[in-house]
Amino acid sequence: MDVIVKVEHLVKRYDEVLAVDDISFEIKRGSLFAFLGPNGAGKSTTINIMTTLLNANSGKVFLNGQEDEVYFRNKIGVVFQGNVLDEFLTVKENLVYRGSLYHNNKESVMKRYDELRDFLHLDEFEHQRFNTLSGGQKRRTEIARALFSDPEILLLDEPTTGLDPETRQIVWKVIDELKKKHGMTIFLTTHYMEEAANADHVVIINKGKIVAQGTPAELKDKYSYDRLKIVPIDKNKLVEMLNEMKRTYEKIADQYVIPVEDPKDSIALINRFKENIKQYEVMMGSMDDVFINVVGGENNV
Repeated sequence: MDVIVKVEHLVKRYDEVLAVDDISFEIKRGSLFAFLGPNGAGKSTTINIMTTLLNANSGKVFLNGQEDEVYFRNKIGVVFQGNVLDEFLTVKENLVYRGSLYHNNKESVMKRYDELRDFLHLDEFEHQRFNTLSGGQKRRTEIARALFSDPEILLLDEPTTGLDPETRQIVWKVIDELKKKHGMTIFLTTHYMEEAANADHVVIINKGKIVAQGTPAELKDKYSYDRLKIVPIDKNKLVEMLNEMKRTYEKIADQYVIPVEDPKDSIALINRFKENIKQYEVMMGSMDDVFINVVGGENNV
């Protein structure tokens, strides 16, 4: 895949605060790119620079090798954290009004509206006022707004925050279809680490600097580890054996959680303790581990 976005040595300062501190990264065309970090890490500032809402102190952002702001605005779609559509207009009124900013005649506006209505299944509520919609319906409508210009890249700033699990799945089905069926490049920020696990590439930013990047598999291999959880029949016997083997562990309620190197290590321990196991579970390393370890939070086994 070729590069659609290139960010080079981006810096943004607010008085004494260095919000973005010399960051560089690339986004491959047609990929799902996850941009992660705690609150105040510099994610929103970076997005605002990429979407031309904010000027950087130094550094450059290229889209298809170009820097022109008008070109950027015609080629990107943005779904912000908060809803930006008019609360008192219907879904159709909102989208047709916004669509008129991108298309210069009514026929092309309505043609694009019909395409998005069918793709996002908006017909169920297209005549409802925006303020009467559920959280998931609002998100789908906001995605339709962002797609009206038929952008090459869609920026999604925490698109599923505050949504229930079922609605999050619906939104992710849309994102997945945009990427796989339409070849759209997706730039995602999220607080849900399981969503980042679906990405082709992940960049983690903290205190304005990039602190880790790679595929989810690469990051998990470097910053996380698997665990074997055992509920023993005889607690004292298990502890004695673990101490003899010089294995580290943590006791959580009635479970003993033991870090393991790989599946073979798990199997060997299960065989060793099998006469004393009431229950067991092998937990694979996760993006939660990666995030916690990389940004310097407490390391939980």
